[in-house]
Amino acid sequence: MNKNYDNQQKIVSAVKIIPLGGLEQIGMNITAFAYDDTIIVVDCGLAFPDDDMLGIDLVIPDIAFLEENREKVKAFVITHGHEDHIGALPYILKKLNIPVYATRLTMGIIENKLKEHDLLDITERHVVSFGDSITLGDFGVEFIRTNHSIVDAASLAIYSPAGIIVHTGDFKVDYTPVFGDAIDLPRFAELGKKGVLAMLCDSTNAESHGFTPSEKTVGEAFDQLFQKHKDTRIIIATFASNVDRVQQIINSAYKFGRKVVVEGRSMVNIIDTAQNLGCLKIPENTLIETDLLRDYPDDRTVIITTGSQGESMAALSRMASGQHRKISIGPKDTIIFSSHPIPGNEKAVTNVINELLRKGADVIFQDVHVSGHARQEEIKLIYSLTKPKYVVPVHGEYKHLKAHAELAQGLGYDKEDIFVLTSGDVLSISEDHAEVTGKVHAGALYVDGLGIGDVGNAVLRDRQHLGESGVFIVSAAIDPENGYVVTGPAIVTRGFVYVKESDELIDEARELVQLAIESCIEKGITEISRFRNTIRDELSEFIWRRTKRSPMIIPIIMDAS
Repeated sequence: MNKNYDNQQKIVSAVKIIPLGGLEQIGMNITAFAYDDTIIVVDCGLAFPDDDMLGIDLVIPDIAFLEENREKVKAFVITHGHEDHIGALPYILKKLNIPVYATRLTMGIIENKLKEHDLLDITERHVVSFGDSITLGDFGVEFIRTNHSIVDAASLAIYSPAGIIVHTGDFKVDYTPVFGDAIDLPRFAELGKKGVLAMLCDSTNAESHGFTPSEKTVGEAFDQLFQKHKDTRIIIATFASNVDRVQQIINSAYKFGRKVVVEGRSMVNIIDTAQNLGCLKIPENTLIETDLLRDYPDDRTVIITTGSQGESMAALSRMASGQHRKISIGPKDTIIFSSHPIPGNEKAVTNVINELLRKGADVIFQDVHVSGHARQEEIKLIYSLTKPKYVVPVHGEYKHLKAHAELAQGLGYDKEDIFVLTSGDVLSISEDHAEVTGKVHAGALYVDGLGIGDVGNAVLRDRQHLGESGVFIVSAAIDPENGYVVTGPAIVTRGFVYVKESDELIDEARELVQLAIESCIEKGITEISRFRNTIRDELSEFIWRRTKRSPMIIPIIMDAS
């Protein structure tokens, strides 16, 4: 049991809000709500690795706090189906198998992931409709329709003994959504009349003025581009989970008499799920298999593909590098990026664009994307409707949270009622008092192949060291008791110098190691660890003096006595 969590200052009838991720960064959203013997968890997302996380596939939240309190944890409640909100579920459910509640498309996407991990049959799942309320221990949770860049996104009204807490999830106010109804603003207003204790509100676009444009404006842009580029094949890269965007591409393709091919496994899976659930309407005979592209002129086809973020293994990246088995890029192709790069992906996206341009393709990167997140005026609107007593900015880097806090101050909130938290903070909140009363463990686990959490910061530092300066390995067998070297020293390097052109340097290093071993023997040293340390110190100084490099030095010294 976490002592910081249990031994906090007691606040009567207080609910505890505990973000375990999703702050200080874009992604890995997960927040726990605790009261007495009940904990519910909103979202369970992943983050994508930074450039310095060499070899890491995914980053997921460390749920040590939830595992320590597993008998209290009642369910995961999911707001929508994006990776940064559901991507960690298959990994976390293996450690903490509890029920999952979500709307229909969100659950459909989750179920695809559970199938891949052989978890579908052992995971309790509940599909919830908008307006439904569920009871989870001391909490009630109501799903409220909102708009985002994926169908079936929900905000949550969490009913606790301390009061109502609104969690907006990722949202924007779209009066003309591509699919379904507009955000349920009247329900937010009704909650405001009842009295909202606190609101956790999306901060991603808190720095941006005005309103986020409707998703339908992108459809108009597609129509114009299809008209302008009617003599070329059109390839459009977007997020696999942006079902509304896919719908508009299909609408434009059908309008201009083009067949549609879908490339990328994640794109195919989500489109199949959305179509089966009625969230995506595709005219008959519009979709064709990739193999049938050759049966149609280029100007009669559209390819919808993954890879808008420059992912190396995504379909568009393979097309750009010439490694796609069925699709080759040429001068008769128009490539449209219908997304903005996630911070940190700019270089990868630029590299893909450059490769596409080298192959003669026309690349379009402007005016074919709108955000799924609320800008300042929409955020103000939600505050004016709900009138929460306390403000808790979520979902974003620190600068986004800070901008959100300043926006709330502009609406008349006192600094004392605004809480810019860090992951692991325990915010205890009641009708008459709110404060951060403790901290629980929160962090990240790295997924590397089949390993989860077995690669930590020390391993990443070693990988970075190896990537920057290479490795210098020296091996020898010694008999310290009788005072001589049995075999070696032998030297092997990787990523440091080209050995065949550095004979003099390697010979000098070998002689230095020989002298270091002999010096240790003369001093009566018998501990192998001291031989290793001496060799490492001598080599490190020598190599830096000769090359101004610092490779990883690994002495392998064996006792042959």
